[in-house]
Amino acid sequence: MNEKLKLLAKDLTREFPRSPRETLGGYVIAARAVDKCRAVLVGTAADYHSGCPVDDMFLNFAEISYDAFRDFVATGATDDEIAAWIEKTAKQRPRIEVIRWNNDLRGKRLCELPDGVQEYLEDYIPQFVPRNRPVYVFFDVYDLEEERI
Repeated sequence: MNEKLKLLAKDLTREFPRSPRETLGGYVIAARAVDKCRAVLVGTAADYHSGCPVDDMFLNFAEISYDAFRDFVATGATDDEIAAWIEKTAKQRPRIEVIRWNNDLRGKRLCELPDGVQEYLEDYIPQFVPRNRPVYVFFDVYDLEEERI
């Protein structure tokens, strides 16, 4: 296993991945996807999954395959190197299109998510989000659970 990767990987048994709101390479979700991918690769992911439906939102929009993403993260690339790789590898779009996509996800309500995700969150939220903390938008689920808000 790559020693550099081990040094960069978060231990998700002790700390949380970054918020889905945080950007990397210009995309929301990407920084969180990197944290989870690194942790899975080194065996410190706890209950987190890499290549999950949330990660797929970013990867599908950027038109990057999960295998290519995972393989590049596995090289031990730093966040800056991954950001540059994303910018080079992602489907080239006008900047405003990426900004709109980011803002759409930042403001997406649960009822606007695909049915399967809504169904999953219907059980997930009562189990993991602190009681009496309202979820206004999709990203709140993770930021409330992981005590960022």
